[in-house]
Amino acid sequence: MTSAGPGRPRHQQPSRPGATARDEILDAAAELFTTQGFASTSTRSIADAVGIRQSSLYHHFKTKDDILEDLLEGTVSGGLTFARAVAALPTDAPETESPAGSRLHAVALYDGTQLCSARWNLGVLYHLPEVRSDRFARFHNHRQELRRLYGALGAGLSAGPDGGDFTFRLVESLIYLRADGAAGTDSAMQAADAGLILCGLGDRLPAIRAASQALINRLA
Repeated sequence: MTSAGPGRPRHQQPSRPGATARDEILDAAAELFTTQGFASTSTRSIADAVGIRQSSLYHHFKTKDDILEDLLEGTVSGGLTFARAVAALPTDAPETESPAGSRLHAVALYDGTQLCSARWNLGVLYHLPEVRSDRFARFHNHRQELRRLYGALGAGLSAGPDGGDFTFRLVESLIYLRADGAAGTDSAMQAADAGLILCGLGDRLPAIRAASQALINRLA
């Protein structure tokens, strides 16, 4: 048996992506939670999947809920950080530089790409009974903040129902599209486009897409 640092004796060489033991634990847990279920996964099985002792896992995470909390946070943190940056931009840019809807499209495209390209489809864990508890309040608060930013960026774009909130829902639907094996490389773009079409801006999509991609290139 080799040692990979204090508190981290291994049964085998690292076989999972991640720069640290913590990253490897999260990757193993993500796979097990999404393939065999959260309730059916033990901390021992996670440790075995990484190749460390169960006691070494507890050096990084005290409970299985702590692991789940980190994984859930990871599904919203990137999109939320980007949405905050977009929302903080000055609103007086010329229409030619920032056509109406381009900021909402950029957030939807960035967020949707994160959900579609993550190694494991962790969004399927959102509706676990365990996740409804106050234990995961931080995750719920961040997800709601992201949803509010979608709404704010969509404000005024549609005379009908809130286009920003509909766009948020469309992006999160990618989780279930992916679970069905139906998500493709264009799915995030299609969801972002659909949100802007619902906002009545379908005829302006080429200019919106170009400005959206420029925002992502600039801020991401």
